[in-house]
Amino acid sequence: MRERFNTTFRALRSRNFRLFLFGQGISVIGTWMQRVALSWLVYKLTSSALLLGVVNFASYIPLLVVSPIAGVWIDRYPKIKIVIATQILSMIQALLLAFLVLSGKIEIWHVIILSLFLGVINAFDVPGRQSSYINLIDNKEDLPNAIALNSVAFHLSRFIGPSVAGVIIAAFSEGICFLVNGLSYIPVIISLFMIRAVDDAKSGEGKHALEELKDGFRYISAKPALKNILLLVAAVSFFGWSYTILLPVFAKDILGGGALTFGFLNSATAVGAVVGAFYAASRKNLFGLERRAVFFASVFGVAIVLFAFSKMLWFSMIFVALSGLGAMLHNTSANSYVQTSVNDKTRGRVMSIYAFGHQGLIPVGSLLLGWAASSYGAPIAMMAAGIFCIISILFLGPRIVTSPAKNSS
Repeated sequence: MRERFNTTFRALRSRNFRLFLFGQGISVIGTWMQRVALSWLVYKLTSSALLLGVVNFASYIPLLVVSPIAGVWIDRYPKIKIVIATQILSMIQALLLAFLVLSGKIEIWHVIILSLFLGVINAFDVPGRQSSYINLIDNKEDLPNAIALNSVAFHLSRFIGPSVAGVIIAAFSEGICFLVNGLSYIPVIISLFMIRAVDDAKSGEGKHALEELKDGFRYISAKPALKNILLLVAAVSFFGWSYTILLPVFAKDILGGGALTFGFLNSATAVGAVVGAFYAASRKNLFGLERRAVFFASVFGVAIVLFAFSKMLWFSMIFVALSGLGAMLHNTSANSYVQTSVNDKTRGRVMSIYAFGHQGLIPVGSLLLGWAASSYGAPIAMMAAGIFCIISILFLGPRIVTSPAKNSS
């Protein structure tokens, strides 16, 4: 038992990673509260599935446009300083939302503009945080474990945050959720300032940013296994990761519930993800990461198809829990594979392209999914999203499992 515990939490032996994870664990609870509150606020203000898609589109479209070039700057400058800046800006965004809601001045255009602002921040924050893990751990072999433990913290927060948000929304208002999220950034900012990590930031070696970006794409193109995994991540994320925008519609119109039902659905998703994250953290052997990425992507796709047909809360919670498990293990396996396949010199650019595929395509999928739900109903739109994932896996899966072995050079 003790050996299993030491294996599962081995990255915590590194002081810098402990500080990072502590701060993130608190902050992400607030982040999930804001996500839930924002979706509920938009649907309350507009009663429009299409506008849910528009707001989600605004939140993620900067990742599509900005994140690839952001990777160049992440490779040039100290990553922890970039993450500190993004956390401060995210805190400001949350507090602005809180002020507008609590003052009664909030309008849908405010939500869209502030979502765009947060999207630009995340275009630097997501690949910046992902790229910084390697500098936070003492033993580089603990990198996949650090990725998995970060997922554990993220999804434990996903379990706590939505439930707390549902209670706060029902008792007070969405504005309190935004206020709590803004305040939750204080511990993570303090933790980041306490980190003492060696960062191999470089000045750019005299190259233009676009030329460095091209170098990143050339590096990926020369490694078939890496390229195929990134394509899988992008294909699954395009529609699959957008399905959460329809949860308010399912909670209210399909299952006949309210804010608490919405919170329960989000929390059930987190339960499955937490189980998967602990499973990933407990593994020592990195062999077969690419096969696990394919298999669990399939689990995810099937789960959201089953969820589309459910009319009972308990069945719906089971299916979204299964979707959370599949999505988490797919993403953690793919992320670990990518990070153990690249060299430090191009890590920021590769992870920015990973973020481009993992989150940057979500806005397009969200907009299409919102339109499909408005035109044909949420269940049909959800089923179509799952089928798209399954077809993508059937096309890319065989290429991934037969790709040449990875090479970190």
